[in-house]
Amino acid sequence: MFNIHRVQIDWGGRPLTLETGKIARQADGAVMATYGETKVLATVVAAKEPKPGQDFFPLTVNYQEKAFAAGKIPGGYFKREGRPSEHETLTSRLIDRPIRPLFVDGFKCDTQVIATVLSHDLENSPDIVAMVAASAALTLSGIPFMGPIGGARVGYINGEYVLNPMIDDMPESALDLVVAGTGEAVLMVESEAKELPEDVMLGAVMFGHRGFQPVIEAIIKLAETAAKEPRELIVKDTEELSGKIRDIAAEDLVSAYQITAKTERRNAIDAAKAKVVEALITNGGEDAPASNVVSDLFKKLEAEIVRGGILDKGVRIDGRDLQTVRPIVSEVGVLPRSHGSALFTRGETQALAVATLGTNEDEQFVDALEGTYKATFMLHYNFPPFSVGETGRMGSPGRREIGHGKLAWRAIHPMLPAHHEFPYTIRVVSEITESNGSSSMATVCGTSLALMDAGVPLRSPVAGIAMGLIKEGDRFAVLSDILGDEDHLGDMDFKVAGTAAGITSLQMDIKIDGITEEIMRVALDQAKDGRVHILGEMAKAITEARAELGEHAPRIEVIKIPVDKIREVIGSGGKVIREIVEKTGAKINIEDDGTVKVASADGKAIKAAINWINSIAAEPEVGMIYEGTVVKCVDFGAFVNFFGAKDGLVHISQLAPQKVAKVTDVVKEGDKVWVKLMGFDERGKVRLSMKVVDQSTGQEIQAAE
Repeated sequence: MFNIHRVQIDWGGRPLTLETGKIARQADGAVMATYGETKVLATVVAAKEPKPGQDFFPLTVNYQEKAFAAGKIPGGYFKREGRPSEHETLTSRLIDRPIRPLFVDGFKCDTQVIATVLSHDLENSPDIVAMVAASAALTLSGIPFMGPIGGARVGYINGEYVLNPMIDDMPESALDLVVAGTGEAVLMVESEAKELPEDVMLGAVMFGHRGFQPVIEAIIKLAETAAKEPRELIVKDTEELSGKIRDIAAEDLVSAYQITAKTERRNAIDAAKAKVVEALITNGGEDAPASNVVSDLFKKLEAEIVRGGILDKGVRIDGRDLQTVRPIVSEVGVLPRSHGSALFTRGETQALAVATLGTNEDEQFVDALEGTYKATFMLHYNFPPFSVGETGRMGSPGRREIGHGKLAWRAIHPMLPAHHEFPYTIRVVSEITESNGSSSMATVCGTSLALMDAGVPLRSPVAGIAMGLIKEGDRFAVLSDILGDEDHLGDMDFKVAGTAAGITSLQMDIKIDGITEEIMRVALDQAKDGRVHILGEMAKAITEARAELGEHAPRIEVIKIPVDKIREVIGSGGKVIREIVEKTGAKINIEDDGTVKVASADGKAIKAAINWINSIAAEPEVGMIYEGTVVKCVDFGAFVNFFGAKDGLVHISQLAPQKVAKVTDVVKEGDKVWVKLMGFDERGKVRLSMKVVDQSTGQEIQAAE
């Protein structure tokens, strides 16, 4: 019934198995990849014909994690998997980015890749397994895919590179890097690092590239026995049409790309395109070419003109040389009521970053296959359509917004203080108000400024820069701080973020069939110079975190109480802690180890709450002086409430230095008095004294004398 084909290799010390022919046999390609006990099924289906007028390649990648894979039932009301989580969206992008450039030019059929996590051993990350499975499924499908690709995760532990480290090993790693590519070159890099130098990062990329070569060989071996016949792809000859478009628009495009202002340049390009459409389509008669074909060839002419100008003359669209960064203006404290804010402007790209500090109540609960955990740092990126002078849909964030936000998160996260040192929940929102090239890196810069403005003690300021590439044959040019058009018409989007000391995040996407180690080395060195320059411009606004939190930010103080006192502080059914919160106005969080966090924008509220908690959890010390309240007078003395709920007796002989005939001659119920804890009697009862304390100052009389 089944025609099963299987290949198994040892990879990174664990077996990797690729199997096809048993599950999802109606898909164009289906592969079950197993690494350890983590299993991912990847399927590929492509439509037989493209949609009429299709002028782009409609590729969709869906990565999905099933709760049953880790023996869990989904959280929430409906108890079934719903909209993709942030992690699923990011992994979908991770798979999409290296495979997209490898489809044959001219293939326009709807194509969908679905990777489903069916089993997770909580040791081997399923994202890498999904990438390998997707590559294998595409290679077997017969779809015009110029793969296969391989992928790997690289850690850096105790100064050594580690291939595909276990999940439990990652907290010890100074690097979390995912690299993908072909047998010859690297196509994609995604990473978070702890201020690692450029040579260590480059070494990690090349280590990962070497590390996944056995995977590529295994996929090829599987394809030799299980691959379908390749589809026939007929690409029409457009050389004559390209010549006509060149004759009509080349001169106008050359002039347009000499205009430095983005809006004016786009208007001139649109006018040139309209001229082509009128000549070839509107007035073309029955033989008029399809609009999508004209549009595609027009874009290729644009790319040829821009790329040729850069390679031949070293001059870019806006007149800069290859390494110059656009003018930068950094401002902080731009919003009066926010806890921290910054406006970062670089050329025609602008990010408004706003930092908000919260308490434990504001932590985000994340339900992942590995378990539920709390996130104390959130960074949200928004890209409204007005930022590029357009209209568009406003709604929940898309894949681009989630991906750009996570890239900036990775850049900032290694520089945040440890949570026990700065016990705040931190949220940053980056609103892109203008965009013409690398708004994600503007978000990194704006976030760093906003956090310092909020008083968050970053270990070092962080800046980011986007690098581009123009490559024709053996000639290439690496561009610093690319424009939007240079991104669209170029061959690489290489984003590098970090401090003056090293890299904290690196992301690379390649639109051609890969780049070499030499090009990456040039890009990293050039990016370092640009990053240091940007940090210098940011320092004109602020150089380090403010000494105090903003006026409207909550204050948090941390105390420790004995674990056996937690129940008393909380009270039956939470009665005691609710009373403390209601009467002081402070927010209180008690952890299992006795750590108590008290938060409020009002310092008096924090002090009152801490005093109350200490009065319950702490024990009075013999020899200490306390302020108390007389709660009851009897013939032989007065009972004083002096330490939380604790009362003690001031014997009539201890009320005053002179002899006292009647207790009420000295004190009455409700009086505030100073008492010294003298000790405990044989029955454990508290013994207090007033006569040894100056009742006006609270100082011990003997000590004063």
